[in-house]
Amino acid sequence: MGRGGRVIWSIVIPAYDEAHRLPAYLQRVLAYFQERGESYEVLVVDDGSRDGTAAGVRELQRAWDQIKLIVLPSNRGKGYAVRVGMVNAVGNFRLFADADGATPILELNRLELALKGGADIVIGSRVLADPEVSVRALPHRKMVGRLFNWLVAGIGLKGIADSQCGFKLFRAPAAEDLFRSLRTDGFGFDVELLLLAQRRGYRVTEVPVNWADQPGSKLWVIAEGPKMLRQILSARANLALGRYDR
Repeated sequence: MGRGGRVIWSIVIPAYDEAHRLPAYLQRVLAYFQERGESYEVLVVDDGSRDGTAAGVRELQRAWDQIKLIVLPSNRGKGYAVRVGMVNAVGNFRLFADADGATPILELNRLELALKGGADIVIGSRVLADPEVSVRALPHRKMVGRLFNWLVAGIGLKGIADSQCGFKLFRAPAAEDLFRSLRTDGFGFDVELLLLAQRRGYRVTEVPVNWADQPGSKLWVIAEGPKMLRQILSARANLALGRYDR
């Protein structure tokens, strides 16, 4: 445990039908934090999976008491799952990471440096150029990503190159403040989160990270794209109307 019995690190992993991909990533996360030698917890939020996601996590729990499992009775969406994980986390520093492991857990080292530099929130980026990182993405995903980021900038999210990378780190006060205020249950929650963070004056830093496209993505652009746009426009309207005011 940390000083005074505190947990230093919380890692929140939302999971929907991730029985095949999640166990290997969990093992890498556990190995990484064991090597660090600092207190940590891993919160897996099973978002109403129809496969053996929860069973696989319970199997690992037998050997690792750092793993906590929250099972939602039905599929509510990634935003809802991350929110549940973050408000149940107790760590001083809280990371959410995608279950597919597209961003290696070692990239936390890059985000941590920015946090030590004074940031409240540090987000991984697949867009910012850095000769030391590699981003391997399918061409159509790169194109869609650029279009999405252009649209997001147009509705008011300024200074952020990649809002959607599923690898974001928070100081506990920022996480508790922001995630208790969010309303978006779907994939558009990242933009709502960052819009609100900027409105409330948190220092947000973007850091290039290694990232590799993984087979089996749950984000189907044709189906989810219009939903995400509606979610983001709704968040922008709520912000303008002061509905997030404390």
